[in-house]
Amino acid sequence: MKRLKSTLVMLAVTSAMGLLNVATRAADAPAKRPNVIIMLADDMGYSDIGCYGGEIDTPNIDKLASEGVRFSEFYNCARCCPTRASLLTGLYPHEAGMGWMAGHPTKIPGYEAELTHDSPTIAEVMKSAGYATYMTGKWHVTSHMAPRGPKGNWPLQRGFEHYYGSIKGGGSYYDPATLTRQNKPITPDDDPDYHPEHYYYTDAIGDQASRYIKEHHEQDEGKPMFMYVAFTSPHWPAQAPEETIAKYKGKYDGGYEPIRQARFERMKKLGLIAADWQLTPQWGEWDSVEHKAWEARCMEVYAAQVDRMDQNVGKIVAALKQAGEYDNTLLLFLSDNGGCAENMGRDVHEDRAKAAATQPMKPDEVELDVFPKFTREGKPVRDGYIVMPGPADTFIAYGQGWANVSNTPFKEYKHWVHEGGISTPLIAHWPAGISRQGVIETQPGHVVDLLATAADVGQAKDDKPIDGVSLAPAFAGKPLNRSKPIFWEHEGNRAVREDKWKLVATGADGEWELYDMDADRTEMHDLAGAQPERVKTMAAAWESWAAANKVLPLQDFEKKPAKKQAAQAP
Repeated sequence: MKRLKSTLVMLAVTSAMGLLNVATRAADAPAKRPNVIIMLADDMGYSDIGCYGGEIDTPNIDKLASEGVRFSEFYNCARCCPTRASLLTGLYPHEAGMGWMAGHPTKIPGYEAELTHDSPTIAEVMKSAGYATYMTGKWHVTSHMAPRGPKGNWPLQRGFEHYYGSIKGGGSYYDPATLTRQNKPITPDDDPDYHPEHYYYTDAIGDQASRYIKEHHEQDEGKPMFMYVAFTSPHWPAQAPEETIAKYKGKYDGGYEPIRQARFERMKKLGLIAADWQLTPQWGEWDSVEHKAWEARCMEVYAAQVDRMDQNVGKIVAALKQAGEYDNTLLLFLSDNGGCAENMGRDVHEDRAKAAATQPMKPDEVELDVFPKFTREGKPVRDGYIVMPGPADTFIAYGQGWANVSNTPFKEYKHWVHEGGISTPLIAHWPAGISRQGVIETQPGHVVDLLATAADVGQAKDDKPIDGVSLAPAFAGKPLNRSKPIFWEHEGNRAVREDKWKLVATGADGEWELYDMDADRTEMHDLAGAQPERVKTMAAAWESWAAANKVLPLQDFEKKPAKKQAAQAP
């Protein structure tokens, strides 16, 4: 297949946030537009996969990296719902209605917890350009998640023609909450179209994505496809098939520090981080861990979850090859936030520990609870160190120590906007359109750029203001057309990145910190005191952005309104 020639994007800035208006391509544009598939991991840290320094077995993802471009400074929005809203709309999360979390609606503009209808989704944009649109996996951008409730913000109503996945944020890997096919709630037992010998949600997402590719090739050949594959892996609970967990038996018995140090060294050799950057302090002392076998098992299961996700990326690649679409498909792989330090299920709950079995669920009885008390078979779901994680009757997170390892070499985690919370791998693979192979791209990018990128390569048109820019120039080694800084806010945590400088603060009342990302991306040397004028200028830019993008008044819904005026907001 002929290698695609470079295309140009014409950006006409007509509002404060810019206007994307992709022009009709010149005569030398390719006759066949590429398929676009975005694959999103859930709660996976920057260094977990092999091509970003990890020891977890991810050969399929690694191969995409070796044949494509790896972005070393790509960013998300620090949490699942905000990132997904930005990915879908090309807007910062508050403008997309998702300043905090789906399922927690407020009347405060920017925090409605409902995907905005003001701008088209990436599926709507691509569909308008003649693409067939598909989605598998986690939706989580609406507060109307009940099967009998309003569905105006469900996937089929927001541009996707085909959908299989969970409307809520996941739950059990063996019985996902709010499992849905098209608009119909289903269960693993009564799904008319999918009957594996052993149901596992990560496999189901990959199998369905592969099936969509096959069906599209057979039924809509000649029409390009856009697909969004939203894995829940490796989000808690730590659940995976035993045969995959067994691959990692004993691998983590030495604790956090040896794994973290080995990742740090590999990342330097790979060229992902500078040799003179300082590794952030390790969280947790392995010698003081009381239940070491249990703690090591938590990471074994987490590794198996990532491993299993990679296997399903392999299924998608195989389906593309079988359909003859591999060369002309832009595959993008990234994560929705950094590793998660949440303590979910790590304490023993006596009521669960003493619970007796109950009646099995009926085949058509849909699981609605992200935190189920019983399995479909009626077994009580237990947590804490009294039970080893992995099976369907456990519900345990891998914990802060391992999250610190996942985010090597950075500080903080999901929720925060220091590098550990917002840094993600991004792999771009497209044999017919990306000539750079195995290259590391250092230009900063952000999840808001994905809609602009898909619209660019797909010759689609979106006349609504968006915040992102196309990444296509970087595929060819050219500068991105970004004229403004990149901004963040989540739970009062704030940041702005402009060129090599990053200003960041913890919490709504936290002091600004300033870092030189070229010299110190691990954020170990705060320069705020030495450069007060730069801090003042960048802080003013953040305030201006926040005022214009429904960020203010700052909120911290985990605690209370961060500022007094928040209580007066309509």
